[in-house]
Amino acid sequence: MSMDSPVSPPGAGAAGAATAPDPAPVYAAIDLGTNNCRLLIARPYRDRSGRDGFRVVEAFSRIVRLGEGLSTSGRLSDAAMARTIEALKICSEKMARRNVSSARAVATEACRRAANGTEFLHEVKAATGISLDIITTAEEARLALNGCSPLLEPPHREAIVFDIGGGSTEILWAKLLGGGRTEVIDWISLPFGVVNLTERFGPGDVQSGSYAQMIDLVADELRPFEVKHGLSQKLQSGQIQVLGTSGTVTTLAGVHLNLPRYERRHVDGCWLEFSTVIEQSRRLASISVPERASHPCIGEERADLVVAGCAILEALYRFWPATRLRVADRGVREGVLVELMGQRRQVGDRHYNSGWRRR
Repeated sequence: MSMDSPVSPPGAGAAGAATAPDPAPVYAAIDLGTNNCRLLIARPYRDRSGRDGFRVVEAFSRIVRLGEGLSTSGRLSDAAMARTIEALKICSEKMARRNVSSARAVATEACRRAANGTEFLHEVKAATGISLDIITTAEEARLALNGCSPLLEPPHREAIVFDIGGGSTEILWAKLLGGGRTEVIDWISLPFGVVNLTERFGPGDVQSGSYAQMIDLVADELRPFEVKHGLSQKLQSGQIQVLGTSGTVTTLAGVHLNLPRYERRHVDGCWLEFSTVIEQSRRLASISVPERASHPCIGEERADLVVAGCAILEALYRFWPATRLRVADRGVREGVLVELMGQRRQVGDRHYNSGWRRR
């Protein structure tokens, strides 16, 4: 992500349109997942139409595989914790260098599940000065929705938003209220993500049948949600938008667009034919891991995990075969920033205390 890039409704917030004076307060959000550690540092701004947004000044992402082996051991491994702490040290240094005044760091499925998750949080605090909050699946889903809401647009009245993670997949059905506002109607958290599915089935392929087995497993878990709400019938009205936010959908978008290297500006907010995305998923499942790794938008770090994400995506498509899928390279981090800035606007700078202290 380029520095000083705006995160706001498409078309809003060009550099000349910012009205917030500099230096504005600096905010930071960390999203520590089962597979990735992500940091976003930003300043608030208001565009000419009066909509509040923020301008990214620095971003960082590293694959740490914190949940590696968790599905079998029930614990975070020493190696995974060490990798993650090193990444969080980089986050801490970047936050100090940018003079961050308000921050929140959240941890998701790996820390929720691990028997030593709380112990790990103490180690992180001692090593980096960062206090991680282990959030519930409900809060994770809500933050992801808030982060993606600028990409949910008329004429759609409702949306299905999904976030394929390393250890779980969150799915929301939401009402679009206009002006970027949303209301969650219902949600579900599936206990499957790209890391634990890969550990169970291997890197996935069509020939062995493991790809189909992954799809069936996820579909069985998803079926009660579809039976409860009948969203497949509602989709036919054309008033429900489907949006995906995850490394899986952004990777598939980069592959589909044949990018020579991944670039967020080409991917975030793009629309893809959902059937074409599924065809691309099946092609990846039919080639070897080294062949997957050779694509610059996949690489060695994602090559063994990407097909598990494709299987989750195809299970979703089995129930909700929308014509088009919108891709979001945004989610929990952006949702955290939106909430931090909203809280500060409500109470005022002088009375606000985020709990972040530079070491």
